Amino acid sequence: MKIGIPKEIKILEGRVALIPDAVAELVHHGQQVFIETRAGLLSGYDDSAYEQAGATVLPDAESLYAEAELIVKVKEPQPAEWERLREDHLLFSFLHLAAEPALTRALQDIGLTAVAFETVNVQGRLPLLAPMSRIAGRIATQTGANLLQQPQGGRGVLIGGVPGTERGHIVILGAGMAGGHAAMMAAGMGATVSVFDLNDDKLGQMRALGANVSGLHAYRSAIHEAVLQADLLIGAVLIPGARAPHLVSAETVSQMRPGSVIIDISVDQGGCIETTRPTSYADPTFIHEGVVHYGVTNMPGAVPRTASQALSAALVPYILRLTEPDWQSRPDLAAGINVAGGKILLSALSET
Repeated sequence: MKIGIPKEIKILEGRVALIPDAVAELVHHGQQVFIETRAGLLSGYDDSAYEQAGATVLPDAESLYAEAELIVKVKEPQPAEWERLREDHLLFSFLHLAAEPALTRALQDIGLTAVAFETVNVQGRLPLLAPMSRIAGRIATQTGANLLQQPQGGRGVLIGGVPGTERGHIVILGAGMAGGHAAMMAAGMGATVSVFDLNDDKLGQMRALGANVSGLHAYRSAIHEAVLQADLLIGAVLIPGARAPHLVSAETVSQMRPGSVIIDISVDQGGCIETTRPTSYADPTFIHEGVVHYGVTNMPGAVPRTASQALSAALVPYILRLTEPDWQSRPDLAAGINVAGGKILLSALSET
């Protein structure tokens, strides 16, 4: 199969879907790989590295999309890319269509088959979303600690404190992959950490991170009270394929302390905090009701080398399966099909 890797064009997105080592693996298995020139440059991989791995480097996006049958990319197709997609293309990327109705309609109109990384499901696990969730969770805590500094608009709180001071308080909604790694970072930085979830096993894992971490049942009243005392609020709620539910209302946000910070990792799926909205690395924050909001929709794009290496390692086995004629009979990949033949096939997306 002809596999195409375009250069990502989302604002300040530095990741590439496959690093040269991953390309070499696909070539070893008899696949043809085409990559747009400079696609891996921001991740630290130049064209010559891909040529040595056995890929054919193409000069522009137009020739890449024209040549390829399977399009493997990181972020959802941007409007400028829609016209290059064809009905016979198989698209494999992050899509997050629940928050992208215009893209959903465009993919339906094109008639192609679109498989989303974030809904490939192996007995409840999301193996292609997991590596990016780990990174996003860690970035959320690091970024939040920085935004709490007064020159960034924050309350002027050192997240771990020092002797003679209070620790900063971090509230995390969701104890999954992203929330769990955010909590891990927060615990290591010495903050007081409150993690909310509905799963007792996950709450036990959070509590085991340290004496400064509490795993709490996600009662709405308890979330409300904790948010009012938070220096940093991190949203990390996920319902695969569906729009994230709002767990924190605009009214609650209006009662938060001035200079506190909100980072909503769930913004890709619409956000779990009512006042968040998508932002980019070109303009990552905004202030609403005195609270600093951060809603970057491609958080792992800030560390493209690490993120590309992690994503590639997870992708290769699934790309090889997609090259097989009967790939749709595999439950894990079938669960990843969002749109095909002009129809929405993912039930969670249909309901959204």
